[in-house]
Amino acid sequence: MAPIAALALSIAHYVLTVSAWAEPTNHVRVRALSRGETALPRPRPDPVPAQEAENAPAVVVHDAKLPENFRELAKQPGEPQIAGLTIIYLHPLGSPGDTVKWQNVIVHQTEGPAGSAKSMALAQANDPTKRGVTVWVETDGTVYWSTAENAVPTHGDGANRNDNKYIDNSKTYRRVIKTNSIGVEFVGNYPDVAKPPTREQKQAWLILVRFLQERYGIPSENIYAHNWIDFKDRRYCEGCELATLARKLGYEPNKTASGQ
Repeated sequence: MAPIAALALSIAHYVLTVSAWAEPTNHVRVRALSRGETALPRPRPDPVPAQEAENAPAVVVHDAKLPENFRELAKQPGEPQIAGLTIIYLHPLGSPGDTVKWQNVIVHQTEGPAGSAKSMALAQANDPTKRGVTVWVETDGTVYWSTAENAVPTHGDGANRNDNKYIDNSKTYRRVIKTNSIGVEFVGNYPDVAKPPTREQKQAWLILVRFLQERYGIPSENIYAHNWIDFKDRRYCEGCELATLARKLGYEPNKTASGQ
């Protein structure tokens, strides 16, 4: 009987040992097959608004109606607001007769991340003549007016382009410069410099640019992408899409009130 009992005890010990070692293995196997860790396809999360703007078709309202009193609004001092456009004034506008005699608009892309327009505009407001521009546009289309209209921020590179790659530079070479050109900066093309402006930025721009044209009497042919007038980053054409859109509007200041 003793040998039989010993054999039974040995078998029981073996079973218990195998079970003890098997428990962690079974536990790991269960986790590996858990629903949260399987490789089965899962629905993608809903995109946030910024992603929607980036991924949406490039639909822009080229013929957006302007209010009947647009010409009067564009000439007002203070903080004029235009329907369809959100402008936050860090410095109120003065009388158009007291501003720098802006003759051109230069469109820039700052290579700053989404959400940076406000901080950049605030920095410009604190030091108006530093490197930067008068107007900043966020990826959601919000416009920040950073400086007084008689301040001249440092922007552009002296209109050094003379190769006629994009436009006839005989009219711009050393002529379209910071002292006669108001600058508009669009943020959001970081870390990918070739990332296009958002739909919201384009829609805001097509109202904003006509506001600038009407206020300062700037014709459409005097709207320039930074890449058109200066030798810039070869990886992309800075401001080119936006300047092209603005020129296609063919807006005539002091003449067209409806924007058509």
